[in-house]
Amino acid sequence: MVKHVILWTLKDEFSKEQKDDIKKDIKEGLEGLKAKVPGIVDIQVNINGLASSNADLMLDSTFESEEALKNYAVHPAHVAEADSKVRPYTKLRSCLDYEV
Repeated sequence: MVKHVILWTLKDEFSKEQKDDIKKDIKEGLEGLKAKVPGIVDIQVNINGLASSNADLMLDSTFESEEALKNYAVHPAHVAEADSKVRPYTKLRSCLDYEV
């Protein structure tokens, strides 16, 4: 199996209330992909980081294989979520993929 972990920082131009709404939309959209994209074992978005955090939200996902992760990256449902709910609102993205 493969873990795919992403940390995002939202753009500074958004108010706290806007950021809360954006994080909820990202969580709902990405977690909904489990039913749409083959190969996802688990997918969770944490939007409740502590004040000591330097990122706004985290994607913690598990895939059946590296091939499943590659397919997820280009799957139309994932691309649509990323293009509409994630990329327009984030300024920083860090990713770590690893085998488990």
